[in-house]
Amino acid sequence: MEIQGKYAVVVGGASGMGRASAEMLAAHGAKVAILDRPGGEGEKVAAEIGGSFFEGDITDHTGIEETLAAAVSELGGLHIAVNTAGGGIAKRTLSKSGPHDLAAFTDVVNLNLISTFNLNRLQAWHMSQGEADEDGERGVLVNTASIAAFEGQIGQVAYSAAKAGIAGMALTMARDLGSVGVRVLAIAPSLFETGAVKGLPADMIPPLVEGNAFPKRMGRPEEYAKLACSIVENGMLNGQCLRLDAGMRFAPR
Repeated sequence: MEIQGKYAVVVGGASGMGRASAEMLAAHGAKVAILDRPGGEGEKVAAEIGGSFFEGDITDHTGIEETLAAAVSELGGLHIAVNTAGGGIAKRTLSKSGPHDLAAFTDVVNLNLISTFNLNRLQAWHMSQGEADEDGERGVLVNTASIAAFEGQIGQVAYSAAKAGIAGMALTMARDLGSVGVRVLAIAPSLFETGAVKGLPADMIPPLVEGNAFPKRMGRPEEYAKLACSIVENGMLNGQCLRLDAGMRFAPR
């Protein structure tokens, strides 16, 4: 799918990998709507790329349905969705204080997995209402997993479970949506210069990326954006989770 002239929604587009994706999609000629929580730089980023900003909380499943519908209405349709919103906690299955509390586990799975699926089902519906291109394609869903989906570290049980779910949905959802011409992929980044990690002192970085084959550094948000754009443009990519990790394999801790 050519990006030029297409309509894109980036969820989590106010910062980090989402922001880089929104900026790169716009630079390639897409009309972009950013969905993110209030209080960030969503409006600023949207203004800079000539797009629009919509406030929303992805864990408010009914509210985000309305927000997404408003964004798609303003865009005039939907061809591309990049979903980067999420987060995790550090808790072991069992610690000295007792078992992992179920509410915290549920919250992480809801934030990362259930909310992503809710977005996907709605995004796919909007895409299915559009005209197909010459290949019969109507849209592309790009979700964000993590290499923790495959080798989660101690304390990442909730996060790993949620991200493994995102990776696992890719093929099944691609098969579900093939009949309407919508592709589904996930990107599994390693350590990237986003969120709290972005502010770490320089001397703390080398031990964190020691396990990289090459390069021995954290990923950059624009590298995620480049892969997201490549996914959109390459119609043969479908139904899989692509690692973006410099050959890193997480150690137990």
